[in-house]
Amino acid sequence: MADKPPTGEIFGIPYNFEKPSFRRLVSSYWQPEEGMLVRKPFGIGYTLNLADWRSWIVLAVAGLLLVQQKRGGDAATGSGEDDPVEVVVD
Repeated sequence: MADKPPTGEIFGIPYNFEKPSFRRLVSSYWQPEEGMLVRKPFGIGYTLNLADWRSWIVLAVAGLLLVQQKRGGDAATGSGEDDPVEVVVD
């Protein structure tokens, strides 16, 4: 059986299983000339490009959602409490 290449694409999704170096990690996450998504330095798929301002917005929204979840707040109901409801049936 032939050895599989450590980098490439399968069904249009990139993969890279070469041992990552620190320099390759930094250059993968900071690519000013690229878009919001860049190839992962190790593994399968894409990751955020921290040189793009849109990535920082995504991270801020994810952080705010995480903080809201930790606090236990529920924006849909307002107070988050289960108040009794009176039902009148004619």
